[in-house]
Amino acid sequence: MASTARFDEFETVDWIDDSAKERRRQQRNENIVWSDRKSWLYLAYDSVVSWIVVLVVGVLIGINTAFISIVTEWLSDAKLGVCATGWWLNEKFCCWEYAVPLPPPDTILKQGSGDFGEGCPEWMTWDQAIFGSETVAVRWMAFVVLGTAMATVCAFLVREYAPLAAGSGLPEIKAVLGGFVIRGFMGGWTLLMKSVGLALAVASGLSVGKEGPAVHMSCCVGNVVSRNFAKYRRSAARQREIISASAAAGVAVAFGAPIGGVLFSMEDLSSRFPRKTLWRSFFCALIATASLQAMNPFWTGKLVMFQASYDRDWHFFEILFFAIIGVFGGVYGGLCIKFNLRVAAFRKKHLGPWAVQEVALLALGTAAVTYLNVFTREDMGEALSYLLQECKLVGGSAVDGGWNGMCVPENALRVAWGLFAATVIRIFGTVLAYGCKVPCGIFVPSMAIGASFGRMLGTIAQELHRTHPKWALFAHCAPDTPCITPATYAFLGAAAAMCGVTKVTVSVVVIMYELTGALNFLVPTMIVVMVARIIGDAIVEGGISEQLILLNGIPFLGEDSAEDDVVIVDEQDQRLLGLPVAALMRTCDDDMCVLPASGLCLDRLVRLVETTPNIRGYPVVDNEQDMRLVGYVLRSAVIRVLVANQLYSIIDGTLQPGTSASLPVIFSGAANIATASVDGSTLLPLDLSELVNTSSISVRPRTSAETTIEIFRKMGPRIILVTSDEDNGQLVGLLTRKDVLRHMRQHHS
Repeated sequence: MASTARFDEFETVDWIDDSAKERRRQQRNENIVWSDRKSWLYLAYDSVVSWIVVLVVGVLIGINTAFISIVTEWLSDAKLGVCATGWWLNEKFCCWEYAVPLPPPDTILKQGSGDFGEGCPEWMTWDQAIFGSETVAVRWMAFVVLGTAMATVCAFLVREYAPLAAGSGLPEIKAVLGGFVIRGFMGGWTLLMKSVGLALAVASGLSVGKEGPAVHMSCCVGNVVSRNFAKYRRSAARQREIISASAAAGVAVAFGAPIGGVLFSMEDLSSRFPRKTLWRSFFCALIATASLQAMNPFWTGKLVMFQASYDRDWHFFEILFFAIIGVFGGVYGGLCIKFNLRVAAFRKKHLGPWAVQEVALLALGTAAVTYLNVFTREDMGEALSYLLQECKLVGGSAVDGGWNGMCVPENALRVAWGLFAATVIRIFGTVLAYGCKVPCGIFVPSMAIGASFGRMLGTIAQELHRTHPKWALFAHCAPDTPCITPATYAFLGAAAAMCGVTKVTVSVVVIMYELTGALNFLVPTMIVVMVARIIGDAIVEGGISEQLILLNGIPFLGEDSAEDDVVIVDEQDQRLLGLPVAALMRTCDDDMCVLPASGLCLDRLVRLVETTPNIRGYPVVDNEQDMRLVGYVLRSAVIRVLVANQLYSIIDGTLQPGTSASLPVIFSGAANIATASVDGSTLLPLDLSELVNTSSISVRPRTSAETTIEIFRKMGPRIILVTSDEDNGQLVGLLTRKDVLRHMRQHHS
């Protein structure tokens, strides 16, 4: 059900007013005398400050991502064991000297396949570390207890210190980039708690990913850095450029895909993406990925743990299997969205006060079940890297058994059943965990689900070819050479599942290409993504972020046409578009407050300002009888001038001592100047006419709602004033962006 519950948490940005301020700032720069050295330095600084901000943001995003990756890997390994030479070392670094590369193929052929590495005596599982013997029950208990403890600590930190750090943050970011502001959502404290909490949540074993929260954290970095520069602190439009670029960099470092990050920000997150923002986003993504590469958190030279490469080609008959993968991705995405929304609604209604207990119970159940399956026991990023890895073959035989024996032909049936069980476990875990009160994403869990299914299907297809090589289906396979590569099926399954749950197409294809560099698999990737999108749209309209926007009552008005907008999905909304503005607007009979251009005293103005804290501005009329429109004035601007003239106290909301309550206030230079007399002295009026925007957008009551919605989308005003059909310009009502969204949500519900 669509909701408007959180509308009051968001403030609306007036893009027209903001653009006007930016133009005035640029005009002041143009009027600066160029002969002055300080002026030259200021103009040079003003021209390069954007690139300085983007550079700093990119570097910090890369460093923060590397830090989280290192901590997450250590915490994930800590559930399984401890390093005897140093508790601060994860398994990879503890056993670094025992990681022997494979010998040349000739040596392998002489010695036969087997284990070419030595054991790692320094790494001890918890049963060995505690009791000195191998006990499966102790390993299981340590895995469950540590995973539950990590998730519980994470939920407690989020609840107590940064509630806005919970979730992925993508729905809120879409709203912010669409012209709304939520206080504290992208602050420094939220960034800190999200960074710490994300490492704990992912390492705990919950079926959550860090890619969605990585975008939120990157936007926090962009906001924290940019607000230290006056150029961005005073301009919401400028700030939006940095947030869009930061979002692109967040996706770039999450997947090791800078171009895919830019496309994802353009395709799914940003409502407006001009060419200048595209260039800034490209540069920020480049710097962020370069910084992450320099940090090299995994000591493998890879940007992310699950990067892979393929050197084999695909056959035309495999399109049948690719289509099956695409169907699975679409079905998974649609059903995952539907059931997750039901879980989210239940969570909002019944589990609000018990958020920490809910997370602890989820972590306990997830850890207890996932440990029993060898394909779900590892961290999802590490498991995904194994699933996407090709089996190393020499002379047609596997060099080793691969992860959990996946490369041994005799294990095909066991591997297929294990992967099927892993797919089911991950699906249930993701549906239940996504949206709980910890930092959580859904990208990597969906990719892991798709990769498990794809690897299972590839294993089955490979076994069919091995046992029935003469089938007509395999007629194009060359003899004595690998025909089917299960790892590529896992790769395509990951793409299909991610598309199915996000409904993003182009950027998913590019991200998967950048992850693997498999140009020859570009067409299969497009096939599975298109099939997944078609099937997913048939089940539920819009991706999971759009559906959560509706469910959680987040204001968002996209830039698409009215017929295709995410919040207009049924015939009732189409009927809304046929209504006139008069059916949607606020009137004086509702809660519309107006200011007369003259005849207003200071005491009445202050009382109006104090009693309307949720109103951002007031229409100005010539008088309260004729109601002819003069313009629109912002409440914040009125308060700022009153405080500057020492007439008003923000602390207690009253007039300053010694201020005359009957001081006249005028909002129009053409108004009749009324004076007041106090103790025989005449008081000149306080002229606030410079604060009034006399060119505010206005429409007639018979204007269609569709036209008004397009004005809000394309021009971005905070408010549209409604004047009568006669020529006298009488104000009859007003309409805000939130009013339009409220009517849409009510019809949608």
